[in-house]
Amino acid sequence: MAKVALNFEDGVTHFIETAGNETIAEAAYRVGVNIPLDCADGACGTCKCLSKSGSFDSGDYIEEALSDEEAENGYGLACQMRPESDMIVDILASSVACKVEVTTYETEITELTFLSSEIVKLKTKIKDGSTITFLPGQYANILVPGSTETRSYSFSCLSDSDEMEFIIRLIPNTGLMSDYLRQAKVGETLSITGPVGSFYSREINRETLFFAGGTGIAPFIAMLEKLNKEENSQTIKLFYGATTAENIVELDRLKTYTNLTIEKYPCVSNENCDAYPSGYVTQWINKEELSAAVYDIYICGPNTMVDAVKSSLEDNQIHYENFYTEKFIPTGMATI
Repeated sequence: MAKVALNFEDGVTHFIETAGNETIAEAAYRVGVNIPLDCADGACGTCKCLSKSGSFDSGDYIEEALSDEEAENGYGLACQMRPESDMIVDILASSVACKVEVTTYETEITELTFLSSEIVKLKTKIKDGSTITFLPGQYANILVPGSTETRSYSFSCLSDSDEMEFIIRLIPNTGLMSDYLRQAKVGETLSITGPVGSFYSREINRETLFFAGGTGIAPFIAMLEKLNKEENSQTIKLFYGATTAENIVELDRLKTYTNLTIEKYPCVSNENCDAYPSGYVTQWINKEELSAAVYDIYICGPNTMVDAVKSSLEDNQIHYENFYTEKFIPTGMATI
């Protein structure tokens, strides 16, 4: 049996489990997920999808349905692919077209911890005892109580639990969710829908750079929680920038990940202090600090930070194989 995360073009993720010798398409159809399919014989190519993680038996198909070049680049046919491990697979269709509904969970607030004057850690528990499965780095949409609007926040916890955790920046004066969280109480109900998002950790098999801006630390905590549990042996360099020292949060938590090698580089941009260097995360992007031949890179933060990091990597000829990013976008649409 293998667990397969199906990532759809609209950012929705749905998890299925294969039984016995099932193909991905067979397992999906068994639970009501209608992956586009015409022939089921490896001849039409309608169910072509892309493996992002894991291994599989590609089965039988004709070249008109899947070329050798596509197969070498990780593509396969869902009607023929038999997972040999847990997998992450991009489905080249929307969740709506495949009749997938994102789950909404009724949860109870169990903890509200103010990590700084601007940042709160929110913990909730699913009321009916069910669990939520997500890929580390993904987010959920939280309905603002008393309104029809939602706000989106990255998980900062392990998957497959009846508990959820988020690290949230409180927006002054105009933040609808921020106003609620400032006066929210333990025991109140929140409706949370997810998981959603294409920013998530892949297999970590080379030196990896994490760049976090502000509450962009949240998805990286989820990733590091999982990597620590797996006792991953790769070195992770975490570059973490915030406006002020009080907004550098959860560093003590990172110290508990003793099964990982994490090198931490915090800095602040809007004040001088003794605790952390002043400036931006780009100050460490140079050949002296980053000497590996090639990296994988994950970055989550404001648009300006994402663009500055990418430009600095190019200017300093820091080579990378993969570059994954989550940019902040306006309130009401944001993924952090």
